[in-house]
Amino acid sequence: MTSAPELPVRVGVFGLLGSGNLGNDGSLEAVLGYLRTDHPDAVVDALCGGPEAVTARFGIPATRMHWNRAEYRTASRLGSIASKGLGKFVDIFRTAAWVRRHDVVIVPGMGVLEATLPLRPWGFPYSLFLLCASGKLTRTRVALVSVGAAEIRNRPTRALVRWSGRLAAYRSYRDAQSRDAMRAMGVDTARDEVYPDLAFSLPSPPANAPSDVPGTVCVGVMDFHGGNDDRARADEIYGRYLDGTIRFVRTLVEEGRPIRLLTGDRCDATVVAAILEAVDSPLVTAAEPTSLDDLMKEMTAADTVVAVRYHNLICALKTGTPALALSYAAKSDALMERMGLGAYCHPAREVDADRLLEQFRVLEKRSPELRATLTERNQAAARQLQDQFSSLTAAVFPATGHTSRKAP
Repeated sequence: MTSAPELPVRVGVFGLLGSGNLGNDGSLEAVLGYLRTDHPDAVVDALCGGPEAVTARFGIPATRMHWNRAEYRTASRLGSIASKGLGKFVDIFRTAAWVRRHDVVIVPGMGVLEATLPLRPWGFPYSLFLLCASGKLTRTRVALVSVGAAEIRNRPTRALVRWSGRLAAYRSYRDAQSRDAMRAMGVDTARDEVYPDLAFSLPSPPANAPSDVPGTVCVGVMDFHGGNDDRARADEIYGRYLDGTIRFVRTLVEEGRPIRLLTGDRCDATVVAAILEAVDSPLVTAAEPTSLDDLMKEMTAADTVVAVRYHNLICALKTGTPALALSYAAKSDALMERMGLGAYCHPAREVDADRLLEQFRVLEKRSPELRATLTERNQAAARQLQDQFSSLTAAVFPATGHTSRKAP
């Protein structure tokens, strides 16, 4: 009697992928690398924000997360509002149908359980809840892998995030604060583990040899208007952040330091333009990175990095380049502490150019020592992520010889 043919495991990846955020796409790249190595026969596709971009870059089939193509545009007319409402209803069935076709769905990293940037409950939190609820109903294992979380005050958003966490089959976090936040919001985290951000598993470009001559400073910018609870002060926060950053850049230029402006999302281009206009100097140039690999290549050529975006910081630290964080959330402080640079954080909401320059100069004086620390911490992070991937395989992937298909 011949046995049934072995069928490949069907894996879905989910998130705001292909939407212009380099960190999100870097997390996807890391998970696809894991799947190619540990599950080379897996059939992979995505439900995401930018399906065309995901397919073009990563070569996997992708489906749009929302039925309503105008999901992220502000709805002011009655017809637009009605279309959004209809889209939320249609997405219940679209999401469930997509989830049901898979054995495993992975949410790769990202701050999917936080609201440290402006966020509405009926946006991504609703989509994530639909995903996790669909997984529970269809017996598809949903894994939240090295995700970020933070306590959320808004009650509807908090409830959606809490239930998403409860319904997931597997949860791990990129820092201890995230696990603590989920516990505080009512999720049993007793079996949940903490691992480094997934981007630490990506390959790094070769590092340049340090020079005795002061070199380039990479300044990672962000279109930063505060968090979900700062909407009333958004313009004030942005103005203070931009003014302090411009003053910092201008001072370094006056000292003859080349400045390389970096982004992490399409929306950051407005900040780059504002700095270039305010500091009119050939010493200030702007990169146009399209991936975390592009960012890391820029940072290996730099002496020092000063950055706001979380994955800008990760790219700097991963390449062993001393970094100073303009911190807008606890996740940045936790990352810097984990990598041995906890003393080099500065609040993005209250940028004080003079104080920032003081911290920057101390950072540069300690550069050789900090580079050695980063080498050691990066090696530890790589080992921990290998443990993470082994744990993920054991927890959510079907046993070898998987042949079943869910009943129609």
